[in-house]
Amino acid sequence: MEKVKKWIVAARPWALPASTMPVVFGTALAVVIGGARFAPTRFFWALATMMVLHSASNMLSDVFDFRRGLDRDVTPVSGAIVRGWLTDRQVLRGSVVLFALGTVSGLLIAWVTGKSLFIVGGVGVAVGVFYTLLKARALGDLAVFLNFGLLGAAGAWVVQTNSFSWLPVLWTVPMALLVSAILHANNWRDIPSDGERHVTTVAGALGDRRSLVYYGCLLFAPFLIDMVLIAVPRPAGGPLRPMPLAFLIVLLALPNAFRLWGRAVRRAAPRQPMDFVVLDGATANHNLVFGLLSTAAVILEGFLKWG
Repeated sequence: MEKVKKWIVAARPWALPASTMPVVFGTALAVVIGGARFAPTRFFWALATMMVLHSASNMLSDVFDFRRGLDRDVTPVSGAIVRGWLTDRQVLRGSVVLFALGTVSGLLIAWVTGKSLFIVGGVGVAVGVFYTLLKARALGDLAVFLNFGLLGAAGAWVVQTNSFSWLPVLWTVPMALLVSAILHANNWRDIPSDGERHVTTVAGALGDRRSLVYYGCLLFAPFLIDMVLIAVPRPAGGPLRPMPLAFLIVLLALPNAFRLWGRAVRRAAPRQPMDFVVLDGATANHNLVFGLLSTAAVILEGFLKWG
């Protein structure tokens, strides 16, 4: 059990809601909006595959960060390498195994559901494998925006409907922005250490003050986008079809967004010592709540439609 615990920590499962929420949301959209018959086996298969690939990416990222000297201090969300529980070589091998398993699983799902999933999944796996290199070149925010937002929802739609649609891509943009906000909060905190190691993130390129503005945009734009999509004229078609009014419930998460903004503004003199240090984790919790409310809105629309 001790060995299992070490590998669980290495996979950093607490980060999985960021990648699994779009799968849940995309599946709900496919059933309620796309009219697909819910296929539970396919859903759990896709969900498990996403979890395996995300864990593989987490482990590979930890290996590169440790080897570059970016990750040396133990924090509440540290992986097993920094804690000294596993070597970087062991975690690298584990990452390769998980990438292989996830890729094979994804190929099998694509074989069952259609060729469009080969494209969506292929891009996702490539982004996951090269994530650390992308992050070091200020492309990490874009990488998670795609993988843990747009591609996850689009893939889940394809799994249920056997066809591609731009609707889940567009409607998942708000959630994807919040995933980028999680990474940005992490990189914002790490600007000094990243700079010492010549790693350029979006936060590092922006600097402290502009990072605050960027974080605010990522935090509040999701609410604005949802409101705009709700207001789309009714005759609109394709991905521009209006969001159901049920999506107004995401506004329940707005007070928490303002609390996160307050923590970001007070980063130099936080009310609690760890407020800014763990801003990424707090943003992740906010993203989860926003995603659950968005999914609840879709389910509520389904009840109203079928009732």
